[in-house]
Amino acid sequence: MAKDTVAIIGLGKVGTAVGLLLQASGYPIVAVSDVDATALKRASRFPGARAVEACSDAAALARCILITTRDDRIGPVCEEVCRNGGIRPGDICVHMSGAGGLDLLAPARLLGAQVASVHPIQSFADVDGAVANLPGSTFGVTADPSILDWACQLVRDLGGVPLVVAESEKTLYHAAACVASNYLTTLLSVVEDLYRSLGVDARSARQAFWPLVLGTLRNIEARGPVEALTGPIARGDVGTLRRHLASLRTAKPEFLDM
Repeated sequence: MAKDTVAIIGLGKVGTAVGLLLQASGYPIVAVSDVDATALKRASRFPGARAVEACSDAAALARCILITTRDDRIGPVCEEVCRNGGIRPGDICVHMSGAGGLDLLAPARLLGAQVASVHPIQSFADVDGAVANLPGSTFGVTADPSILDWACQLVRDLGGVPLVVAESEKTLYHAAACVASNYLTTLLSVVEDLYRSLGVDARSARQAFWPLVLGTLRNIEARGPVEALTGPIARGDVGTLRRHLASLRTAKPEFLDM
């Protein structure tokens, strides 16, 4: 079966990586758009796609419109696309925000489009890293019932695993993803700072604790977080924990409230 034509609005890391994976899976990328001239240079990675600044011009060329801008631009971009004739009845309009609901695409829905949100539970340092990491990742999927199966297949075509998320649960879903990624990053920054207090540089600090972090993550993956817990907390070694707190109180008191 022929794949839907796709227009990508927003050629940041996510939009570009998703576009490349869809292209590899057989989706015709017919148009790309970005208001940033530097970002629009990434259009060269989509042979045959029309590169335009006006998002409505790109949207008008495809049946599936992917809005991959930052969250606070999704609604305004959708409104602009609709106002300038970029949406037709029967089109599919998709955003990739984890926290944003389908209400961001309400103007498209009013014009007869079907709408969905497809959000990868993954972090993106750069485009090529995103292309490598997205396959195998879980994607939160929220969609109009009429295209839920289509949205889940889109995720599978990206090499991902669909997780259907009710509209009412999107914020909690996204909070969980942020705890897993952003909070972990913050915690490891604290770990690095503690090691640097010993007089080692940042690279040596990461070299010291990184095998421990990887081993812990493997244990969590295999056994779950409760069974993976080790060390003085798991043993109930209260004396050691008290000495830890005393040491922090002296060396890094700002971390005691974490």
